[in-house]
Amino acid sequence: MARARTVLARRAASRAQDGDRTVASNRRARHDYDLIETFECGIVLHGSEVKSLRDGKAQLSDAYARVIDGEVWLLGMHIPPWRFSHGVGAHDPDRRRKLLMHRKQIDELAGKTTQQALTLVPLSVYFHDGRAKVEIALARGRRLHDKRHAIAARDAARDSARELQRASKRSLRPR
Repeated sequence: MARARTVLARRAASRAQDGDRTVASNRRARHDYDLIETFECGIVLHGSEVKSLRDGKAQLSDAYARVIDGEVWLLGMHIPPWRFSHGVGAHDPDRRRKLLMHRKQIDELAGKTTQQALTLVPLSVYFHDGRAKVEIALARGRRLHDKRHAIAARDAARDSARELQRASKRSLRPR
């Protein structure tokens, strides 16, 4: 009994230090899309999916979200079955998952995605206060020349930051 208490105390302390814990992120989305607005959503999961997410196993590479019949659904996200679940406790790894948002936000997203050439892209899956959350973005796809321009701007910013750092080191050096 005492050992169980110490283990639970250790887990609680590590959660307090970590705060939000990212399970999966979609780095490619930031390269392929111009992000207009981001939203934090809850996600409806089965028990074995939560266990698998806590193990840090999820893939967002081909995932996207859609508004279907007034509800937001996450499609294409892969959560592998938890290694200890079998039979009734197992889940379909590629099933569509419902996202939890306010009605006004859902209506806003539905209007923007139908009227304009915008899409909903998941950026990350993480735990916040013990609950699984998904960060989705309203995004517009980039063309090839836009991607090149973004890469060039990022490289220029990195080079200028590097030169500023070198200049500050030179000024601090004793003579």
